[in-house]
Amino acid sequence: MNALTATSRNFRNAARLLGLDSKLEKSLLIPFREIKVECTIPKDDGTLVSYVGFRVQHDNARGPMKGGIRYHPEVDLDEVNALAQLMTWKTAVADIPYGGAKGGIGCNPKELSLSELERLTRVFTQKIHDLIGIHTDVPAPDMGTNSQTMAWILDEYSKFHGHSPAVVTGKPIDLGGSLGRDAATGRGVVFATEALLAEYGKSIAGLSFVIQGFGNVGSWAAQLIHERGGKVVAVGDITGAIRNLNGIDIPALFKHKNETGSLKGFHGGDAMELNELLVHECDVLIPCALGGVINRDNAADIRAKFIIEAANHPTDPEADEILSKKGVVVLPDIYANAGGVTVSYFEWVQNIQGFMWEEEKVNEELRRYMQKAFKNIKEMCRTYNCNLRMGAFTLGVNRVARATLLRGWEA
Repeated sequence: MNALTATSRNFRNAARLLGLDSKLEKSLLIPFREIKVECTIPKDDGTLVSYVGFRVQHDNARGPMKGGIRYHPEVDLDEVNALAQLMTWKTAVADIPYGGAKGGIGCNPKELSLSELERLTRVFTQKIHDLIGIHTDVPAPDMGTNSQTMAWILDEYSKFHGHSPAVVTGKPIDLGGSLGRDAATGRGVVFATEALLAEYGKSIAGLSFVIQGFGNVGSWAAQLIHERGGKVVAVGDITGAIRNLNGIDIPALFKHKNETGSLKGFHGGDAMELNELLVHECDVLIPCALGGVINRDNAADIRAKFIIEAANHPTDPEADEILSKKGVVVLPDIYANAGGVTVSYFEWVQNIQGFMWEEEKVNEELRRYMQKAFKNIKEMCRTYNCNLRMGAFTLGVNRVARATLLRGWEA
């Protein structure tokens, strides 16, 4: 099931639980604006090449729209649409004053030189600069983009609108980026995990973890779990997978990955098949990579007791049903990985104030937001007698629906 179908299905189930008016329900699903642009650039060898760029702005009832820009060969409008909608509910769950957006360019960033990437980013910004803005739509990095991409967008946007550091988040620190932003999604995942485990009288220390994906989110989550006494027994990404039942030395693995660019050849564990990773025995499974990895084919074999969705949409709705029958507790993506957008909000606030925070304050505020959101989700679960995913969706959808009604949506 693709991401758009799954997200819309979750939304409709939440709308039904909340008893939303059918007209309001329909209007909440329809995006505010869909932008498609052709970005033509000269390559380094002088040939011209054209890429398609998208920006979907889903909803702005609660504030400026917010969402990442990804550079990936498989960026298509359907996927961008689903992720924009997911951002609307995610920002509402975290209770930060944003709506949802998402963008991307259908390209393979690994095949482009740095100067080609810069030209592509600048052309994309030129095409959408009058449709984004500090109080309109605030982009951020996503798959295939990083703080350097944001620096180029900021510079290009500022040529048209004057110096505007708050127009993007996830910037380099030297250009108004926030301390703690790099670790934010992974740290948020860990705070979310702690909140969930506390419900069951458990803590991270002493439990076993499997982490799928060792990029920004996976590596930070692994390091923070390791620091808290959790035992990471298996880790994998596209370069390979390793396991060590006594717990992997995460700092050593991190160093190995940075030096070699791969998990392969790490001496602190045994190599394993990538497809065994998700069904490996553990207490907590954390998928941090692509969507749709837990599906009806492997859900029955999953041995974890808890699944923390650090990736966007890693679990198919069909897998959800299988897991819930097995008694596996799934902490949904729209809450579990909201740490990134929450600290993006802190960065935006700091830029608007022109006053930067210490890293301790950033992390402490993030912890407060994640704990508060979990408490609110649990209240929705009790009110509507539903699982955590529906608890999070009803919380998010209800907040957006209330804001929409208060603003007078039929006028």
